[in-house]
Parts: sequence; structure tokens; C-alpha cells
Amino acid sequence: MKNSLNSLTLLLPLFFLFSCSAPQTAVEETPPTVSKNTGTDISPTAALSLKEEFQPTADKDTNANSQSCNNEQVKLTSDFAAGRMDECKRTGEYEYSITLVPENTPINSSPWYAFKIQAKQVTDITITMQVQGDKHRYPPKISRDGNKSWQLQDYQLKGERLIMKVKASPQSVTIAAQEIINNQYYVDWAEELTVQSAFTQSILGLSTQGRPIYKIESRDENSNEWVVILGRQHPPEVTGALALFPFVETLLSESELSKYFLRKYNVLVIPNINPDGVHAGNWRSNANGMDLNRDWNDFSQIETQLINDYLKGLVAQGQKIKFAVDFHSTKNDIFYTMPVDYGVESSYFVRHWLGELDRQMPNFNVVLRPGNNPNLGVSKQYFSDQFGVHAITYEMGDNTDRTKIKRIAFKSANILMINMLSETDHDKE
Repeated sequence: MKNSLNSLTLLLPLFFLFSCSAPQTAVEETPPTVSKNTGTDISPTAALSLKEEFQPTADKDTNANSQSCNNEQVKLTSDFAAGRMDECKRTGEYEYSITLVPENTPINSSPWYAFKIQAKQVTDITITMQVQGDKHRYPPKISRDGNKSWQLQDYQLKGERLIMKVKASPQSVTIAAQEIINNQYYVDWAEELTVQSAFTQSILGLSTQGRPIYKIESRDENSNEWVVILGRQHPPEVTGALALFPFVETLLSESELSKYFLRKYNVLVIPNINPDGVHAGNWRSNANGMDLNRDWNDFSQIETQLINDYLKGLVAQGQKIKFAVDFHSTKNDIFYTMPVDYGVESSYFVRHWLGELDRQMPNFNVVLRPGNNPNLGVSKQYFSDQFGVHAITYEMGDNTDRTKIKRIAFKSANILMINMLSETDHDKE
């Protein structure tokens, strides 16, 4: 697929509409109708505070990975939720060097960064970023309006150094690897989703550092089959979140298809499994330095334990896990699936679903990557081995057009419902 950074529209459902434009790259085949340097903003819903009894002190505008570079004129700081620049040094009058350091090694290459810049007066500064023992993955993005809209920041790569020139001013700007979707954003989104519906948001349990892990549920007393949706096991994988939001909104919408679907299937959404890692700006891990999507065999971490215990509890009550989707990001758009001959029920269901998505979206290349590795400890394997059902890892590309991410999610959710409600024999190709 031809990803584009030339005129990205970075959409965050219900609250913010992001726009993004990049220099010197090809245009998406269906570019959004947004000007190169400005976006259309939706007024944000007033922030809803986390329940104080569940909010760790660290969440109150602090970050264990915070750094700052200050002089009398210019200030760079990462002292905010999801902020990170592990080492910051002033190397010249208006020149700064930032080093990104992973929380542990070896680690998947996902160097996250997010920091704010402010100056007493308009000042041109130069920032050079390097990654300790690794290379850059995410092009820098800038927000000048409090993280409501984002554009790609001009930059140059010289070897392992990423260099950008930024105009600092009394109005603070944020530069980050991807759009910032912090823990509070999930709470606000879920509150908006559930406030005028029968859907519920509640706390499944607490993370390693005591942050709430929320679940959203749609239950019908006459149904005992469940669709499970997971997200944000890996903190920097923001495009997975950008897909999860419209996907869930479509399943839980007021459409006639959705109403029919929700009479037959219950839906469990755990959109933010790793709130400690999200808050800290981790590359990959939870607060213990563990990759949660490698822990679905051992359940050594409280985050995976909570979900496993809850799902087993449902089954013990006579409920059935029917299907699961885990949202992630990688370099390209890929659907990691279980092989049709693995032995799960309705063996061709995922192929039928995603095959129809491919037919209905001729400008989107649906790539299926079947495989299994029982010893790896990933969620899709867990669902297949534990419950005998299909599960997929739904990966959106880091730089996929944000409007397209939303369109794919809407279409894939609708086709999923149609396929799960149809009389098609999914045991046959």
C-alpha cells in the first residue's frame, strides 16, 4: 500500500481532529481535503478527572522520564503525561541535543519522544536527536494548539542524527513521535461513548503502578457469546489506537446493523492495557520492563493476569469467547491471523471477513499474515489456544493516512458484524 505523509489527516474520534502534512513525500491516492498547514478542529469535551482514589501521584503532571534543558531564553521539557526525552543537553546558544534511551534491552525498535518548547521571545532553535543503540522510527510531529492538531515537522536525517529547526515562542509547542493519546484521553472517550447508552465503563483492576485499567462492556441478557477488543499493549503504537476508536464506535453505534449485532453478541473492550507504559512514554514495556504481548502464556504481569482471570470467569459462568481483535501499529498495514488449518472453530471466518474488506476497498491492499507460535506469548495465540477461536492482530502502519485508518476501521467493523450475523458456513472456503 502506498502510505503518505504529504497530507495526513490525523483523526481522533469525538474530541479532536488532527491534520498532518509532510515535506517531500508522495500524495495518498485519496488525499484528505485539508490544507497543508492547518486542520479543522472539533471542540474538545471538557476533561473528566480520573477517580482520585485510583490516580497515582505520578500522574499529576509529572513523569519519571522527564528531562529539561533551560536557559534564560528557551526551555525544553518533558514533564507531562507521555512526555519523554531521556537526555537533553544545550550544545550552543540556541542548539540542543536530545538522546533517546530505551527502558531496557533488547527491545523492539520504537523510540518514543515527546517534549514541549517555549521561549521568552520568538527564537529559532536547532534540535538534534539521536537514539542510543538504535535508529529513528517516527518522523517528528508538532502541535501548536495544546495537542489538538498536529503537523509533520520539517527535519533532516544525517546518519543516525535527526535534525530539526524550530521556531520557539512564548506559546508552548509540543513535538512528539506520534499524536499524544494519553491515559486521560481514553477515559474521556469512553465517558462520551457510554454517557447516553446502555454500555458501561468500569475498572477491571489496577496496573503495576496502581493506575486503573478500564473496560467497556455491552451486554445482552439473552446472549452468551463475546467479542473481545484489546488495545495499547505497546505505548508508541498510536495508529492502533486511531483504528480502535472508530472500530469500537461502529460496533456500538445506533445503526440497525449494530443493534441487531448487539442483541446476539456481547462486546468487551479493554482499550488501554498498559497505562503505566503510556504515561511514562515507554517504547514497548510496562512498568516492570515487560512486553505485555509476550506474556499471554506466563501471565507474570498484573495487566495480563487481570484480563485472563476475567475471561476465564466469564467462561466459568457459561459464557463463550467467540472472537478477539488486538490493535497494534507497525511499519505497514498488516492483519496477523491464525492459519485456517490450526483447528479453531469456523476456520475460514477471518479469511471471509478480510477477503470481503479487500473487495470493498479497492484502494486498500488487505495483507493477511497467517502464523502461529505457541511459545511466543502473544494475545492472538492465547485466544486460539485457550478458547479455540480465531483472533487477529490488527496492525496499522505508523504513517498510514489517518483518514484512511478511520475509513478502514469503519468498513472492517461493519463487514465483521455482517459476517458474524450471516448464515455463511465459515468451515468452508
